[in-house]
Amino acid sequence: MSATLGFIGTGIMGAPMVLNLLAAGHRVKVWNRSGERLAALAEAGAQVCQHPAEVSVGAAALLCMLSDGPTCDHLLFGEQGAAAGLAQGSVVAVMSSIPVPTARQQAARCQALGLEYLDAPVSGGERGAREGNLAIMAGGSAAAFAQAEGYLSALGRPVHVGPAGCGELAKLVNQLIVASTLATVAEGLLLAERGGADPAKVRQALAGGFADSPILRQHGERMINADFRPGGPAKWQAKDTRTALAEAASLGLALPVAKVVDGLYAAMVEAGDGDLDHAGIIRQLRRANGESV
Repeated sequence: MSATLGFIGTGIMGAPMVLNLLAAGHRVKVWNRSGERLAALAEAGAQVCQHPAEVSVGAAALLCMLSDGPTCDHLLFGEQGAAAGLAQGSVVAVMSSIPVPTARQQAARCQALGLEYLDAPVSGGERGAREGNLAIMAGGSAAAFAQAEGYLSALGRPVHVGPAGCGELAKLVNQLIVASTLATVAEGLLLAERGGADPAKVRQALAGGFADSPILRQHGERMINADFRPGGPAKWQAKDTRTALAEAASLGLALPVAKVVDGLYAAMVEAGDGDLDHAGIIRQLRRANGESV
């Protein structure tokens, strides 16, 4: 069934997500801090709003695809925040990667306003957003998930993983696996190259084996071709590994592999590569081995 939806944050991921919601027959009201990103969405049928509070008026659900927790808090609950304009019983789905405690605090604030809440971060990058096959990890009540599942299904594969905060927890698990695999793929390709093998042929030879993965296929190719146009910027990967380590520490859990990988991404950002795709971690490993990049 079609519905009116609000959507805040139409960047690399958000813009194609809006297009998929429109293609599914929904009416979508949009706002983005950088207004130039909205022209193409308006041409596709989205209603451009002048401030966040306008986005939520008449919307059955509000979806947020923003950079971090403080930005979500400000645009949801700050002056002219979007949450205040929603009718009671509407759903707020925060699809950003934010800390677990932040998601739980947002859920409590929404509950006080009479709103349902989901923390529903995604994985799949720009390609997954364009193709509408994002992995969507949703935390919140079963009722909130049932209410939003139809909308989220236009964007990918939503799975209800537990109460509020659990979507973000699942995303942290995802990010640790992605970050560690990216670093390992980069190390493997460097080993092949330094040893005299053709990295592209090694990648081809591993296809179908236990080492194969979407990361080896997609990001391995990026590494070989030095194509680091951002689908998932390294600075956000670094933010997520840092957040995962903080969450683990709060649980008394040591994650030694994640700690090393987090250090690599922090160094990559410090070196000025934070806006490159996270596959650019191979550049940081080249630096660590004395190569110029």
